[in-house]
Amino acid sequence: MTEHEFLTMKKAALRRCFRRMNPQQFEAVITVGGPVLVLAGAGSGKTTVIVNRIANMVLFGDTAETPTPVPTAQELARLQNYIDGGELSMGELQDMIASRPIQPWQILAITFTNKAAGELKARLADTLGDAAMDIHASTFHSACVRILRTCIDRIGYEKSFTIYDSDDSLRVMKQCMKELDVSEKKFPPKSMLASISHAKDRMISPAEFALDAGNDYWKMVTAKLYKAYQSRLQDAQAVDFDDLICLTVRVFEECPDVLEKYRRKFRYLMVDEYQDTNYAQYRLVSLLAGEHHNLCVVGDDDQSIYRFRGATIENILQFEEQFPGCRTIRLEENYRSTQHILDAANAVIRNNKSRKEKKLWTAAGEGDKVTLLKVSQEKDEGQFIADTVEERVKNGASYTDFAVLYRMNALSNSIERALMRNKIPYRVYGGVRFQDRKEIKDVTSYLCVLQNPNDTVRFERIVNTPKRGIGDSTIATILNIARDLHMTPLEVMKNCQDFPALSRRTAPLLSFARMMEELSELAETATLEALFDAVLEKSGYKLMLIGLGDEGEMRLENVEELRSNIVEYMKESAEPTLEGFLEENALYTDADRADTEECVSLMTMHSAKGLEFDTVFAIGMEQGIFPSQRSFESQEDMEEERRLAYVTSQEPSAISISCSVRTVCCSAATSRIPCHALSERSPKCSSRWRIIPCAACVKCLRKFPQRRGLPI
Repeated sequence: MTEHEFLTMKKAALRRCFRRMNPQQFEAVITVGGPVLVLAGAGSGKTTVIVNRIANMVLFGDTAETPTPVPTAQELARLQNYIDGGELSMGELQDMIASRPIQPWQILAITFTNKAAGELKARLADTLGDAAMDIHASTFHSACVRILRTCIDRIGYEKSFTIYDSDDSLRVMKQCMKELDVSEKKFPPKSMLASISHAKDRMISPAEFALDAGNDYWKMVTAKLYKAYQSRLQDAQAVDFDDLICLTVRVFEECPDVLEKYRRKFRYLMVDEYQDTNYAQYRLVSLLAGEHHNLCVVGDDDQSIYRFRGATIENILQFEEQFPGCRTIRLEENYRSTQHILDAANAVIRNNKSRKEKKLWTAAGEGDKVTLLKVSQEKDEGQFIADTVEERVKNGASYTDFAVLYRMNALSNSIERALMRNKIPYRVYGGVRFQDRKEIKDVTSYLCVLQNPNDTVRFERIVNTPKRGIGDSTIATILNIARDLHMTPLEVMKNCQDFPALSRRTAPLLSFARMMEELSELAETATLEALFDAVLEKSGYKLMLIGLGDEGEMRLENVEELRSNIVEYMKESAEPTLEGFLEENALYTDADRADTEECVSLMTMHSAKGLEFDTVFAIGMEQGIFPSQRSFESQEDMEEERRLAYVTSQEPSAISISCSVRTVCCSAATSRIPCHALSERSPKCSSRWRIIPCAACVKCLRKFPQRRGLPI
């Protein structure tokens, strides 16, 4: 037997080993070296492919691509027996066919949520056992934090930097606006932060932003605020979420030795949801993969729906050009939905020009048609949903099987009223995050200042909470002195008697400084759990909550929940530290929450991406709402709306599209959903409704002699 013939035999053995994969999935699993683009349609088993691809890399290396010496006749016979259905242990199979197995620690797998990273780690552990512990599976932000903790000092930051969330960033921006005398009415702080975030996504520094501003007054003001904002962050030894990516890229570009270190460490990269990456993330991935070119990205250009957050669809559309020699694999078999739903989804998306051709199909049968409900008023929409949920729950369904999706949060009102009237439990996603509750941010801020005394934003939050008689003007004076003399605010308070401007308030200032000094000493020796309890007691925060009665009791329960998070972190972490807990807490997002509550889910269509429900109600499918009025301004915006509709229709096995007489229905008009994929309900409807039948659909042409503008 020649080496080439043995290579064919090895592939057959791998096919038996990964027999649950369909042909396209199997190709993605065994293609290891070089750049690989996996175009994974929704519900096509993407996570399964990622898990099995990593397993193949660790167990067998690149054996499917590399000829290896032919084993003995006896071993070939045993291998053939395995291919034909016989038994062979994994160790024996490895000994026979493995070629340069990849070390687990050489693999970096990047996902977009901590929840997805956790699921990936768990599934890898089930497949690989202890070897999975060494695989780096994390989000972009988590990976960058780990890198920056080792080398951010190379660009002027301290390794103990703090991570600011959106609320902290807003506080800093408002301070900058006050300092520069910029009107918050004319220049809304959130808009300024959004502009700065987009600049960071494009790797544009404050100086470059100012040069690009020219005579544009809005950009000139934004440039000044951007510069002041970054200056305050660095003074506080803090970074925001965008900085985590940008600063990592900056370290790599300015310190070639650091880049070389991580290129040697991460020889194989995998990036999930690549269609949602921005320019800064593309730069990061390109730098890491620049030497070995072993980069596999998984995504679907038809599911790129976060352009408003800076996502760049060109990253996936141009991947083959950016990485020559790329192998492209399409996963088109859907395992979640039925064919009628996929027909509707395919009809929606095929009108987009900027996409890579693919068409989802399923072996699950045609299934129920998409239900199109036309009603005369909004309350009927809500009542239809409530009635449908009640009926199906009586027949054995669970409330968690249902989701109501809408283009904007304001549309949930009528649905909530209907569900409340019918005593149906529900949960609205996008409410106040656990970490954003005042009591959680207060207690966390104490811990942050203990870990990073330069953190002026968190210091300002806690110095007079609970009330200690330290007013706003005194706090401002402390911060000004600290900034001018390059001291921490606590150092200023400790030496307040040396500053005439603070001499009248020495008692409360010294008291607070002593308390924080005691806690700081305790932090060096005590467990995190003991430190947390000491913060609550010594600061007086627990006593303050107890004094608030029922409201305080509820807040105290939330604080206890935070304490339980610390206990859980200590159990799960090999080396628990205050810095580690705060880092994990800062990187936690709403998408990472595990929710087992028995209720109907209400959420925006953007929030629903990646989730699965048995039955989905998509409401407000009306021109001007979905697609949004703004989308009519450009082809690019309209294509984003179609992608959002496509994503919405991928997850359920049944879907209802509903619309009232707010405006003109677009469910078939703009998206060109073939009418034979729809089953109509409530035929009594205003003559304002229009459907434009699919021009290429014979059934539509038979049903509707006029192709455009026909009243229903």
